[in-house]
Amino acid sequence: MAGLTTTLRNPNYLQSSFSMLLFFASWGIWWSFFQIWLTSESAGLALTGAQVGTVYSVNSLATLILMFAYGAIQDRLGVKKTLAIVLASVTALIGPFCTWVYQPLLQSHFLTGVVLGAIVLSIGFLAGVGLFEALTERYSRRFNFEYGQARMWGSFGYAVVALAAGFLFTINPMLNFWIGSVLGVIHLLLLVFARTKKQPVSAAHAGTEILSSASTPTIREMFALFRLPSLWLIILFVMLSWTFYTVFDQQMFPGYYTGLFDSPETGQRVYGILNSVQVFVEAAMLGIIPLVMRRIGIRSALLLGVAIMFVRILGCALVDDPLWVSAIKMLHAVETPLFILPIFRYFTLHFNPALSATLYMVGFQVSAQIGNVLLSTPLGMLHDRMGYQQTFITISVVVLVAGVYGFFALKKDDQQVDGDPFLRHSKTVVDA
Repeated sequence: MAGLTTTLRNPNYLQSSFSMLLFFASWGIWWSFFQIWLTSESAGLALTGAQVGTVYSVNSLATLILMFAYGAIQDRLGVKKTLAIVLASVTALIGPFCTWVYQPLLQSHFLTGVVLGAIVLSIGFLAGVGLFEALTERYSRRFNFEYGQARMWGSFGYAVVALAAGFLFTINPMLNFWIGSVLGVIHLLLLVFARTKKQPVSAAHAGTEILSSASTPTIREMFALFRLPSLWLIILFVMLSWTFYTVFDQQMFPGYYTGLFDSPETGQRVYGILNSVQVFVEAAMLGIIPLVMRRIGIRSALLLGVAIMFVRILGCALVDDPLWVSAIKMLHAVETPLFILPIFRYFTLHFNPALSATLYMVGFQVSAQIGNVLLSTPLGMLHDRMGYQQTFITISVVVLVAGVYGFFALKKDDQQVDGDPFLRHSKTVVDA
């Protein structure tokens, strides 16, 4: 890993980090309270669990369709930011759209609002997050910096706005969306005017540079990925673990947590503060987890992440004290980096790195969205019928099964190395 001083002098690292910070800030200022906004009477919506599930399902359907296209297009573009600029243009319009189009349609023509909202939110944010992460990861390999050290600035940006989101929401929920637009405009300006600087490639990254620039992947090579059994194994693993966890964390936990307090307003403020603290810790962990991966390996890091998922979901089912639930919520700060960073490295280790954007979109983001399409509404209905506790227990059991499945299905770090080899610190020392 490049030293801190060298990394900070890398202009492409600084641009990528600032881009991550602005995108996640423009998204997090409203996304962290999206489920609460949908179910809040003060926002004039007050949707049921089944209706919220429908919103998330259609969002995910639109997202997975776009992600197929985003992955293929970005792999053809390489490190060009053309597609990213288009996405940033949409994020800059989130405030006007939600105020004058999305909310009125959800109130008067629910299904029309759901479909139109899914298109806009997916283009700019829900599919956009995978595109920006994949582009940043590609920059990290091309321009010699750690992806996790750039991605952590995204979490930092999310944490900063989450701290204010709860207070803004209690004043006027639409403020969150408008501030998202302002941040989106700044992000758009950065992408348009910032220029990629050529950097010398170190010996450790030379192989990756040659591989990634040797040829532009063809459409046939992209579709050939779907014939690989090893890709379908990891897709199933993601659907059983990350998908169920995402439904729990985004669709259910915010409403569950704020309901533990005497008033919704108090719960919303506390949730905003807790969410911010959690994401600050998550940002720090994104810088630390690459070191952990070097010690325990990619496969072990993924399995550890799933174990923490299980503990967090089951823990929320077994306790209802706000203090204990807050402590359990902090596990998310460790779990997310332990899954996101190893899954990226898993793809570039076991598959062709030139197809990294397509692999990440299909193998992780798209498979997660397919799961959301299939699960959001049924789990929302299960919550309406049985409540949070039984729903959380059900989700935790599925995640436990995913961990057992992953133990047997995930390839070890020295098996089927068709991409960039991965050396743990201990192994490096032995070889020396």
